[in-house]
Amino acid sequence: MKQRPNISSSISRLVISLALLVVASSAHAQLKIFRMEKDSIPLFRGFAVSFDLVGPAMLMLSDHGEYEGALRLNLHDQWFPIVEIGIGKANHENDEVTEITYKTTAPYFRIGADLNLMKNKHAANRLYGGLRYAFTSYKVDILRNGLKDPVWLTTSDFGVEGMKCSMHWFEVVFGIDAKIFGPLHLGWNVRYKRRIHHKEGDIGQTWYVPGFGINDKDQIAANFNVIIDI
Repeated sequence: MKQRPNISSSISRLVISLALLVVASSAHAQLKIFRMEKDSIPLFRGFAVSFDLVGPAMLMLSDHGEYEGALRLNLHDQWFPIVEIGIGKANHENDEVTEITYKTTAPYFRIGADLNLMKNKHAANRLYGGLRYAFTSYKVDILRNGLKDPVWLTTSDFGVEGMKCSMHWFEVVFGIDAKIFGPLHLGWNVRYKRRIHHKEGDIGQTWYVPGFGINDKDQIAANFNVIIDI
């Protein structure tokens, strides 16, 4: 009779050991399946081309704007390296304060990457944040008609054509991509732009910088993109 507690204890320990073994085996199997599912998604998931609609609309409705397109890689539906190229234009005539006319047309370039912030990285829709480095080198015409000489009381035109300027800046981007059907996506983003370095011409600050916008230390802008996955 004295051996029964020992036998009961041994059986209990055996049952507990078997239960732990089953739980451990099940957890290992689930972990293995998870790893297989994760590894089954390739690193390179294709690329996409996109075109912004806000810049052309601004050119139609105001005196400045851009034409812009982008090429974006898809790495595991999580990281999206991107190159953006555009042409900025401005024809700002008879400024209300200075009465100066500014004209420029030049390309600009951005390079950076976006990070998918969605918990399910492989969902059709994406919420993302990203960074950009941007650069433009441009020429601007600055003209002032009817400038009055305070001594001789005559009027003359003054200005410079083809004044060389440049600017470097960075951007913080936050946006959403929504799948419409098939490879077509629509998306919008908001950008905070901060000037890093700039080179102005000999006669003062230019009014507009291609790709950056109205010349200042920083800017907030938005894009509405048509995106095609390839």
